[in-house]
Amino acid sequence: MAFSSSSHFVTSFLLALLISCYIFSSTSAARDLAQKTNNEFMKTSCSATTYPKLCLTSLSRHSSEIQTSPKLMASTALTVTLASAKSTSTMMSKLSQSHGMKPREVGAMRDCIEELSDSVDVIQRSIAEMGNFTSSDFQLMISDVQTWVSAALTDETTCSDGFGGNGMNGNLKTVVRGRVVNIAQLTSNALALINRYASVHG
Repeated sequence: MAFSSSSHFVTSFLLALLISCYIFSSTSAARDLAQKTNNEFMKTSCSATTYPKLCLTSLSRHSSEIQTSPKLMASTALTVTLASAKSTSTMMSKLSQSHGMKPREVGAMRDCIEELSDSVDVIQRSIAEMGNFTSSDFQLMISDVQTWVSAALTDETTCSDGFGGNGMNGNLKTVVRGRVVNIAQLTSNALALINRYASVHG
């Protein structure tokens, strides 16, 4: 009798173990498939941007949140761009207080800080707008966002151009232009993803 009940226990235990393994492997397979699908969506979306490599490196860590949503892809691209613009603006404010800059450098730095501030404002407005719209006003919302993000890109390009030509400190020029060009490329990618979202939604 004791042998029979212990045999029954072992059988039940093995059966439970097999079921657990099956559920775990099924869940794991489903998770792997979902991640693969998310990665494919990201690659396809980024291929529509001007800077696909930058698109992938800046957004791939958010793939599990974005999943396969064109809206979340565009919104996340804006959020990443905003963070970069804010940190660069802070860096430039500190740099502008450095001693020994030429008048032209001081002027270019002041203009650039103002342009980046405008850029930050319109990107923040775009993120808020994309989070609040309803289906009935989609076209108006997306048109506003496209206009604002285009304006941000213009501001960033103007800032970068201000550090062009000769007569600038080489290190300052390299650091500032490098950071601002990166923001402009992120903004360009975000705009392309917004346009993609508009075409899919439309």
